Amino acid sequence: MKTNVQNRLEQIRKNGYELDFSKVFEHTFENYKKIALYGGLIIFVGVILFSIITFATLIGIFGAPAITEYLKPENLNLENLSLNTLLIISGISVLISALLSPLIAGLIKMAYCAENDEEFHVSTMFGFYKAPFFLELFIATFLFSLLNNAIGIVTMYFKIPFLSSVISILIALLTIMMIPLIIFGKLKALEAINASFLIVSKQPWVLLGLLVVCSIGVLVGFIGCCVGIFFTYPVLSSLYYAIYSEIIGFETETELQEKS
Repeated sequence: MKTNVQNRLEQIRKNGYELDFSKVFEHTFENYKKIALYGGLIIFVGVILFSIITFATLIGIFGAPAITEYLKPENLNLENLSLNTLLIISGISVLISALLSPLIAGLIKMAYCAENDEEFHVSTMFGFYKAPFFLELFIATFLFSLLNNAIGIVTMYFKIPFLSSVISILIALLTIMMIPLIIFGKLKALEAINASFLIVSKQPWVLLGLLVVCSIGVLVGFIGCCVGIFFTYPVLSSLYYAIYSEIIGFETETELQEKS
């Protein structure tokens, strides 16, 4: 028997769906206010800890002098990097993105908890580092991070960075529902990717507008103090949750009881 999510996706495939920009944006902002402070603090502390662990590991492997030399501004110029170095950096970037994807899922789950007056804690952020979610999140994020980085290297080689930016935005748009479909819809990685493509294809301009506006809102965190971005980033998590809630929706307790 098909699940509620699969039935809804089939309806979308056949008939599409309506999506009101202002309604979703308002939903996003109201939800964001509930998780901004707590989510921002967790992200801030998490980034600091992750940075310390990363640098400590690199220093342990290569030594402090080598790391200091590598981090000189002239050595960080992408034009001066060899292809092998770019490939190594891209590979590390892809791996880190895939490993951090459960944290993004945790923020989205935090948005769900805030909406439904459920308690959320630090453990909520790390709740998807377990089966079956971790593997599906890792695979889905790994695939698109790999694609994004590969395109970035190619466009950099041919010196057309604008194309890289356009494609990155397109990938972000096409995968906007990928993580929510995995954690809420219980879909496998490839199923979530296909479903996200389907959803975006029905209302691409509304979803693009929401993504762009909320991304600009995140960048506001750079104004005055870059630390602010940690507290504006959760707006994207609220956006992903709000879009999923409006398009797919959640079964009520009554509906679940009727099925049981």
